[in-house]
Amino acid sequence: MNRIATARRLLLASAVAVSFAAPAFAEEAADAPADGEIVVTARFRTESLTDVPIAITALSGDDLAARAQNTVQDIARSVPTLDFRAGASNKDRSTFIRGVGTITTSPGVEPSVATVIDGVVLARPGQGTLDLLDVERIEVLRGPQGTLFGKNASAGVINIVSRPPAKDLAFNAQLGYYEGDEYRVKLSASAPLAEGLYLNLAGLIAGFDGNVRNIKTGDDVNGYKRRGIRGKLLWEASPDVSVTLSGDYSYTFEDVPTGVFASTQRVAFPSGAITPNAALAGVLAAEGIVAGPNNTRVSPSFDADVRDKNGGVSLTIEAGLGEHRLTSITAYRWWNNDQHQDWDSTGTLAAGITRGEDFGTVDSEQFSQELRLTSPKGGLIDYVVGLYYFQTTANEVYRRDVTQLLAGVPVNNTGTARYRTKLRNYSVFGEANINFTDSFRGILGGRLIRDELEYTHARVADTATGVPGIRPNFASAGNTDRTDYSLRAGLQYDLTDRLNAYATYSRGYKGPAYNVFFNMQAFDVTPLSPETTDSFEAGIKGSFAGGVGSFSLAGYYTKFKGFQANFQDTFLGSLVTRLINAGDVSSRGVEGDVTLRPVEGLRLTGAFAYNDAKIDEFRCPATAVGCANASGQAFVNGQPLPFAPKWKFNIDGAYRFPLTESLNLELQTDFSWKDDTQYSITQTPDTIQPAYGIWNASIALASEDSWEIRGVVKNIANKHYSPFLAYGSVAGVSRFVPRDNDRYFGVNANINF
Repeated sequence: MNRIATARRLLLASAVAVSFAAPAFAEEAADAPADGEIVVTARFRTESLTDVPIAITALSGDDLAARAQNTVQDIARSVPTLDFRAGASNKDRSTFIRGVGTITTSPGVEPSVATVIDGVVLARPGQGTLDLLDVERIEVLRGPQGTLFGKNASAGVINIVSRPPAKDLAFNAQLGYYEGDEYRVKLSASAPLAEGLYLNLAGLIAGFDGNVRNIKTGDDVNGYKRRGIRGKLLWEASPDVSVTLSGDYSYTFEDVPTGVFASTQRVAFPSGAITPNAALAGVLAAEGIVAGPNNTRVSPSFDADVRDKNGGVSLTIEAGLGEHRLTSITAYRWWNNDQHQDWDSTGTLAAGITRGEDFGTVDSEQFSQELRLTSPKGGLIDYVVGLYYFQTTANEVYRRDVTQLLAGVPVNNTGTARYRTKLRNYSVFGEANINFTDSFRGILGGRLIRDELEYTHARVADTATGVPGIRPNFASAGNTDRTDYSLRAGLQYDLTDRLNAYATYSRGYKGPAYNVFFNMQAFDVTPLSPETTDSFEAGIKGSFAGGVGSFSLAGYYTKFKGFQANFQDTFLGSLVTRLINAGDVSSRGVEGDVTLRPVEGLRLTGAFAYNDAKIDEFRCPATAVGCANASGQAFVNGQPLPFAPKWKFNIDGAYRFPLTESLNLELQTDFSWKDDTQYSITQTPDTIQPAYGIWNASIALASEDSWEIRGVVKNIANKHYSPFLAYGSVAGVSRFVPRDNDRYFGVNANINF
């Protein structure tokens, strides 16, 4: 503890020292893009989107708010290479880029897709799946990004940039109301407090009753309540020094059920054998529930209850060192998750169906310090170099109570596990452009990484042999460490002032892991090896016709070795997932997007992805049954990765035209389509979501700059689908029900004062 505290004090002191750097600093005017171009900071510089040699999508916060896209799950429809795994809690959710992500609830593993908010990497995927609140833009970077973004970026990065303080007094209100008593109120204000001192504050309240009915309690569930606040204080201490203090806090309540049954039977892979479950079918029939692909009725004995508290503070200092820029980001964040879930998802005790009740808490905190130096652009070499320190600790308590009907008599058992993980990461990084000529440059970057991971685990159960859902007593502890690297190298050539081509090679790295969870057992104590990535990408991007249109096109091939993935196992008839080094997987494909502005007020956008993400060689766990054929080849070899549709596209059109000198009308519509999607690495046929398309539209009446009222209709064709299908803990197949499972209407208002 003393060592941690000392390191933290030293890092904080170094951050404060940066604020007193005095030499002149001039903003790099050459980096500023022309009017109308999309600006990103994907390489820690202000650049035009079309100049960055990375496959990247930038989304405007204002556009997302107007279309009621308020979470990462919402925006996954607009970005074809981004996908999202739904879940009963933020703890269970994760994101995928180009078909690759990490599915696990273990705190001893990192996600493959990093979520970054204002330069701060989030330790757990659940931290990044909450409401977006007050966003200026979101950048989705595809492929390994470990050289600059550090942790958790072996598949890509979701870079969230919150809204900065305005220099003038301004107020904004965003109001929304939708069918199903869904509401959203966001208020924000920016104000100058003194010369060089500016403040921005934003607050949110939102809620939804839900679109699933619990017939046992008589309540509507699958809803939420959200409360949040975000603030930024900007101090421009001098022309050369700026200091930004940021803070945010959010609270979320959700009652997402786990047992919306799509089927009472299961279909095996590869045999196709069907195994019915008469006990589950009988329970549902007695309660009047028909399992099916559009079922929206459940019957657990209580409503799920999940509460999230997520917050943090950060201090960002930027100072001039001659023509260079020195940046320090010091951040502390915390995340608390409390959940009360119905494990078996039924409310009737019956022979053959074990009933269970789960109680879980997560207390996670992280501290990070980043120092980086950015050179001016131009000359033979321009670069970004830096140092990074990251530490995260997670403490979890999980209790399961189960009841079985044995010989007509209810028998109760319980188990409680307490576990803790701690990760330290140290790294030094840099990336440079080597400008051979004004139009031809090389790209070279790397990151040297040191990971130190440790855990403790202790489960106390009142069963010596175990019962469905609870293994016997078990205790263990372990630690591991690794020094490794990420790498990026490539070439970029400006074909014209507005058109460039690039080709890059990247080596991604995700550190060692432990499978730490409630039912942890002896064969989970061996640490998982790191997951490494070799990725090749080539692309062309630019604008044409004097800015009327812009486009990007990229092809890629990525090979993952030591892929860290969850694999299903069973214990006494109940489902247990295991985190393993699953073997080698690959992702290859082509993706592109185009934006057209052919006439004033008209904007047309389109994006597509063809992605062949598959399992190349799966290594069956030693205890897995029915995983391989007689010659030892895994049945899942050559099959698709979960959450990796082969084809996906989105098109969007908006036309704004004047009705009067001060009043405009906008017509907008969008359509997204997604190919068949397998949700399980075990390739079970009943966890495949068939292809579907979703069509939305809106109409807005707006003044020139002070207000807008927009009517919205979601899922016009009333297409039902499931963002996730999974085997129930005890029996059957469950579906998660999306907000737009059925057509619904709403209205948004955006008012500036």
